[in-house]
Parts: sequence; structure tokens; C-alpha cells
Amino acid sequence: MKVLIVGVGGREHAIAWKISQNKKVEKIYAAPGNAYNKFVKNCENVNISKTEDILKFAEQEKIDLTIVGSEELLVDGIVDRFQKKGLRIFGPDKKAAMLEGSKAFAKGFMQKYGVKTAKYKSFTIKEEAIKYLEEMNYPLVIKASGLAAGKGVLICQNKKEALEALDEIMTNKIFANAGDTVVIEEFLDGVEVSILSITDSKVILPFLSAKDHKKISEGEQGLNTGGMGVISPNPYYTKEVEEKFIKDILEPTLKGIKAENFDFCGIIFFGLMIAKGEVYLLEYNMRMGDPETQVVLPLLESDYLDLIESALERKLENFNIKWKNSAACCVVMAAGGYPLKYEKGNKIKGLEQFKNNENIKIFLAGIKFENEEFLTNGGRVLNVVSIEDTAEKARENAYRELEKIEFKDKYFRKDIGLIK
Repeated sequence: MKVLIVGVGGREHAIAWKISQNKKVEKIYAAPGNAYNKFVKNCENVNISKTEDILKFAEQEKIDLTIVGSEELLVDGIVDRFQKKGLRIFGPDKKAAMLEGSKAFAKGFMQKYGVKTAKYKSFTIKEEAIKYLEEMNYPLVIKASGLAAGKGVLICQNKKEALEALDEIMTNKIFANAGDTVVIEEFLDGVEVSILSITDSKVILPFLSAKDHKKISEGEQGLNTGGMGVISPNPYYTKEVEEKFIKDILEPTLKGIKAENFDFCGIIFFGLMIAKGEVYLLEYNMRMGDPETQVVLPLLESDYLDLIESALERKLENFNIKWKNSAACCVVMAAGGYPLKYEKGNKIKGLEQFKNNENIKIFLAGIKFENEEFLTNGGRVLNVVSIEDTAEKARENAYRELEKIEFKDKYFRKDIGLIK
């Protein structure tokens, strides 16, 4: 069986690593991939990233299954293109992908089908958004509606900050066209929970919970990033929270998927907020989260490829997902200066020793392999993941092991997994 994995980050490395464990898999192609092909058996990088080229490659190589990590390509309709050619692909079609591609669309969907979420309004005209600020309490949240690599959410403590945010998003276009529409919503003060799940549009099966750390600095301070670390399971995700999530969010989401005829097999990521004892949906992502994937997949006891194929065959209701009775902690090692300016091309030392380590996984993100050396090639460089009996042990082990990896100006948060 030939599998094509589309994307470039640590998430894609984790998917390739997990998929490679299935004996049916003879070859994995990474498009465009990164240096993780040096860590995954029978994995080859293919230097393509556009839908047309990926489709052509899948046809020529007779790829049996394509898995898409990239949200941009999903929103662009890569799944629709593959399906028209009769090629197997795992992910939402263009219509369903809009639940991630447009926050305004997603909020409208939530409101229509009774998904519990924060109060909000969407705007395409800046002056109308400014007028709405007069009605709002602070702090509040302003979001670029389109895709912004996880960085398009600004929390404003007062009206001055809110006006500055609107200027940055709608006038200065710091998120490009993603800011043509903005969503202004009430601020929910609480604890975030990430829930990855899989659907065949008939059922939604949730995965283990996770807790992401988005900000660049300790104590959730500073700029938003794509994610600086994560733990799983999330200690705040109690049985009571789970019941509210299923009743107020998962079930109405499934109802909406059926009503809107979002006929697809793929991933739904629920970004939740627990606030004052209630559970709210902050956002949908329609693909595996990064870095949540890097902790959830190592805890998955079931075969991931079998799970995906069960979804594609519309048989998820019969699949019993099994999880390890363990905990995982992922710490992201980033280039100094991320998420703003940072250097590329710095040598990385210490990776090879982790190739066959069962309890420590290294998932490569912004890394290339050139002249027999691993070099930094992005803001988030790599993920160090520890799997242990307890969250505390996993955290301690991850931080101990990451000290064995060296590159110029390496940066990581020191509080991933700490519970208040």
C-alpha cells in the first residue's frame, strides 16, 4: 500500500510514524515533507506542494491513500479534486473545510445548530466594527476570519487595544486577506481543551483530550504562536466536562453536518473553553492539530490506518478506539525570535540518538537535511515528546531529554504541562 502525506510539519511526521506501523504500508511519500524521511522507514520526500502537482503525482504513482495535514489545501478544495478522479483521500471537502477556513462561517454554523459558543458578530466594514465596540465589555476577542496559521486571534483589554487590533487586521492586513472579515466576540475566561475527533459524517468519535500552550512565553504571555507545547490527557477534562461537550457541542455539530450535507470522512478538531462550569466551542479545525497530534497519536493503541480506513468505509460506528493508560508531554523547540524574525540554516546536533527510543519521540518540523547535516528551516523546529505513566513523569522526562539537542539560539517554554 502506498500512502501520500501532504504537509511539512511535526504533525505530518507524527502521522507518518504512526501510519508506518501498519504492515500493509509499503511506501510513504511526504509532499513536500521535511527531514523526517530520515526517521520513518520507506519514506521518500516529493518536492511538490500545489494541489495540481499533488493530484498528478497521486495518479502517476497509483497512491492508495492520501492524508492531508495542510489546512490551506483543504480549504482550497484538494479533497474535491481527488474525489472527482476517484482517488482515496482522507479529509473534508471544500464545503466542510469552511468550518475552519472562515471563522464567520463557523460561528454562523454554531448559532444555526445550537452549538454552545461565545456571543459574537462578524464584520466586513471597519467602521461598523468600530461602532460595535461601543456595545462590548472588555476584555474582548477580535479574530481574523480566514486562515492565519493559528495567529489570527487578538485579546483586547480595552477599547484602545481593540481599535489598534482592527487597524492591524483590516487596514494594515497583518494577516493578509484572512482579515477581510473579522469576528468580534465576548472573552471567555477559563481553561482551554483540545479534542481531536474522527468522523465519517454518520458518527463522530472523539480522541483523548489535550491541553495546548499557544503563547510564546511562560505563563501564557506574549505573542500567539502555532503552539509551543501540549499535554494529554488534559487534567481539566473531567467526566462532567465530557458530558457537556457531547451534549452541547459534539451532538449539535453532527446534526449540522448531516443537515448541511457535509458528506466527508476526516478529522474534526474541537477547540473548547471551560468557563464558570460551562463548556463552550471556540473554534473548529478540520484536520489534525499541531502539536496536539504529536501527543495523541503516541497514546493511540489502535492502528491509525485501520481507523482511517474504517471512516472511509463509513463503518466508524463499529470501531472501538483503544488508548494507552499513559500520559504524554510535548515541548516545542523553536528558533530564537519566533514567531517574528528568526534565523534558518543552523546545525542541529543530538537527533540521531532518539531514533529507536520507545518512550521519547522526536518529531521534526522546521528542519531540512543537507550535506549530511540536520539544519533549522523554520520557526518551530522540532517536538520532543515523552510518554510515561503520569503527566508529571512525562513532563520531567521531556525536559530532561531535550537538553541533549543543540542548535544556535534554541528556545522553548519551561512551563509546558504545569498545572495551576
